[in-house]
Amino acid sequence: MCCAQRYAVCSYHGTGLSRPSLHRGASSPIPQQTSTMFIRNMFIQTQDTPNPNSLKFLPGHVVLESGTMDFPGPRDAYCSPLARQLFRIDGVKSVFFGPDFITITKADGQTEWKVIKPDVFATIMDFFTSGLPVVNEADAPRADTAPSEDDDEVVAMIKELLDTRIRPTVQEDGGDVLYRGFEDGIVKLKLQGSCTSCPSSIITLKSGIQNMLQFYVPEVEGVEQVKEEDVDVEKEVQ
Repeated sequence: MCCAQRYAVCSYHGTGLSRPSLHRGASSPIPQQTSTMFIRNMFIQTQDTPNPNSLKFLPGHVVLESGTMDFPGPRDAYCSPLARQLFRIDGVKSVFFGPDFITITKADGQTEWKVIKPDVFATIMDFFTSGLPVVNEADAPRADTAPSEDDDEVVAMIKELLDTRIRPTVQEDGGDVLYRGFEDGIVKLKLQGSCTSCPSSIITLKSGIQNMLQFYVPEVEGVEQVKEEDVDVEKEVQ
């Protein structure tokens, strides 16, 4: 599959947010491992995430011009040729795109990374050399934190904090957090990518995100996680 293969491993601590930090409340920062693979003329890096079942792949190319996209399952990949190809790999449970990375989440305990990684490397390399678009823009969903005429001052401030202070840090760990509403003092958020099934996601949600929102927006009384099935039910009701 590849003509040369080298690994360079290093450890570092992720950048925490100041005043307050998203990682506050956790026992200690989680070190991340970075490895590199050379495939033909393409330079692909992998980076560990706090979720042992999720791995970040950095292809050295722009993945998305802006924002992030989450594909919890094959049926959600209708707008992305790359996501559809990645779901053809045995053991791939979900796919997530960031500006310059791809997070793959594997089925828990079923397949080892050493089995999945070569196929993911090959799929990413073949796709980016094909020249195909990562996402068909006409089918792409609207950004969740995009300003709306219906937003009041509180909602607008919550969205701004999510975009400027919270999401960049969460994306460093291969995930994202989406705004799903604000009602009776409760901010409804949906975790994506590596955050979906991460053991420390509740700590991040409550001790990190909630504390930060409450610090800057006194109207926020709490944060609630919205799961995928809850979102689907809301769509059916509407």
